[in-house]
Amino acid sequence: MAKPWKKKQCYSMAAAAALLIGLCFSWVLVSVDAASGQRNQLRFSKDGHFKILQVADMHFGDGKSTLCLDVLPSQVPGCSDLNTSAFIHRMIEAEKPHLIVFTGDNIFGFDATDAAASMNAAFEPAVSSNIPWAAVLGNHDQESTLSREGVMKHIVQMKHTLSQLNPPEFEDIDGFGNYNLEVSGAEGSSLHNKSVLNLYFLDSGDYSTVSTISGYGWIKPSQQYWFRRTSKKLRKAYIKNPDGQKSVTPGLVYFHIPLPEFASFDSSNFTGVKQEGISSATVNSGFFTTMLEAGDVKAVFTGHDHINDFCGKLININLCYAGGFGYHAYGKAGWARRARVVLATLEKREQGGWGEVKFIKTWKRLDDKHLTTIDSQVLWSRSSGVNHEERKIFMAL
Repeated sequence: MAKPWKKKQCYSMAAAAALLIGLCFSWVLVSVDAASGQRNQLRFSKDGHFKILQVADMHFGDGKSTLCLDVLPSQVPGCSDLNTSAFIHRMIEAEKPHLIVFTGDNIFGFDATDAAASMNAAFEPAVSSNIPWAAVLGNHDQESTLSREGVMKHIVQMKHTLSQLNPPEFEDIDGFGNYNLEVSGAEGSSLHNKSVLNLYFLDSGDYSTVSTISGYGWIKPSQQYWFRRTSKKLRKAYIKNPDGQKSVTPGLVYFHIPLPEFASFDSSNFTGVKQEGISSATVNSGFFTTMLEAGDVKAVFTGHDHINDFCGKLININLCYAGGFGYHAYGKAGWARRARVVLATLEKREQGGWGEVKFIKTWKRLDDKHLTTIDSQVLWSRSSGVNHEERKIFMAL
């Protein structure tokens, strides 16, 4: 959440909400997915696709008793956190994602009587779908009964989550919820044992911990060091035999608070809308430059500013908002809650089978009667050869 919450919009879904009443605080805590103690491996489907559903700023409170904000008068009756849950269920059924990513402010701490119970209810649609999911923290998740560390420790023990507390080999890293996930090539392809899409998750903090700096938190040097090391390790693995590739694996990055570089756009050079200011940290930590230097990041996805949903490209990296998802969050009455979908598609090889990622596209869905799709765009596509930027990175490894 970027600004003080107001009254919000709530698409009336009485039947769906009624279905969810019994799920309001269903306890879904499990140590690790399945009795095997192993986490699911992410992999492209047999038809060469991998789809990610991004859910930003649920702001979940106490369920049915937590009312919607910024809604049309006709939408007020019966509108609550359950509308947020119903929207997630609708999106899962419509898009059938391979991974669900929650990008922070998953609960609104001040209105969550019990943080653990609120998280159980907020993530229940993902858990009950049996779809792998991942989460990072926003600036409000720790404002209830658990610390930031406590919130993330709870999340990583929930069923079907791929979330991690922090990389074990980096004990002194700042924040909680810094980790990466690898998406392997399609089963049966020559790349089925290689990650062909890399996903990075970082804790962008809550508020400044430096007395002379006001405002929101930022991605710290220790986190950037971890990112650089991880990116380099993954790039080396991609070009290593067997089946070594002569290019760079595309990477996508997820965190909550937008970077100052999100302010670089106007209506002439982005897709979507900008209806409020960019609520980034008041200092620039240099993470955008760090990603540029790594060379593998194709897009960054954030939340935080609920009524911004644009996507713009700055020096080869797309900077994208998801738009506000949760009904107990500030917004704009009459402006539908929304979610962002990302689809990566593999290249079909001439000799048959699937190869590397060919292109990555995105669109948004509105929580209206038809789950309307808007703003479809291609974020990145692989050229027929290795481009100049990728060639420099490849030669440096």
